[in-house]
Amino acid sequence: MPVRQWKFARRSLPYGERTLVMGILNVTPDSFSDGGEFFSLDRAVAHAEQMIAEGADIIDIGGESTRPGSAFVSEAEELQRVIPVIERLTAKSSVPISIDTTKSSVARAAIAAGAEIVNDISALRFDPLIADEAAKAKAGLVLMHSRGTPKTMQQLPPVLDIMSEVISGLRNGVLVAAERGVARESIAIDPGIGFGKTLEQNVELIANLDQLAGAFTEFPIMIGTSRKAFIGKLLGDAPASERLHGTIATVVLSVVKGAHVVRVHDVKAAVDAVRMVEAIQSASTVRLSDR
Repeated sequence: MPVRQWKFARRSLPYGERTLVMGILNVTPDSFSDGGEFFSLDRAVAHAEQMIAEGADIIDIGGESTRPGSAFVSEAEELQRVIPVIERLTAKSSVPISIDTTKSSVARAAIAAGAEIVNDISALRFDPLIADEAAKAKAGLVLMHSRGTPKTMQQLPPVLDIMSEVISGLRNGVLVAAERGVARESIAIDPGIGFGKTLEQNVELIANLDQLAGAFTEFPIMIGTSRKAFIGKLLGDAPASERLHGTIATVVLSVVKGAHVVRVHDVKAAVDAVRMVEAIQSASTVRLSDR
């Protein structure tokens, strides 16, 4: 695969030949998988440093839970949770920081504190001004497909054609971002596993991720399956703490199907898995080229 560049103001991250691993750092008391575990500043920074040591290419910091049924927190509360962590990490590490937020004010403050990527689960539906902040700072921008809000998404009736819905929604997000000045080479897209999809639709999106990659050839494809509820349901109602093996299976299949960035809680396991996939794919490519 050719090496391409996901471009930010201060650097570019190569993707295509090597899968990037984004480590999740939830600085919240109520996230579905690790709520409260890294709520203190010292514990949050220590966990980020551990993920970096394990091979994380990006650390994604979120101060607002987006689990099903959750409500938005205030701007002040979100800022209080994330800004000290970003400041401490950027002073200690050169690994790029992503801010997981749907608020332009939080994006602006996070970028000022040192974040280089804005990860928006609403693909600019909630606050299009996020694109303005990303454009102004030349930050990376992740546009993720979702339906409704975290509070309502699991109550919505399922759409009939999830692939068409996701592609259409993401194309609209890309259009809004470009109209507001975000460079196309700074955009990544995410199909939004969970977030208003049924179990069957989540599986379908992973199985057909190559179709999404084919529809968005200009952009890196990110996917986040880590510990999500559909994995638990498929594994006999396994709790979040027992979904690692299922998660790694989805990570491997996602990489095979075209994912360029995987967003995970368990960085070491994911790094090991994607490196094995890449070694096998590389050997296959060499064998074909010899024929």
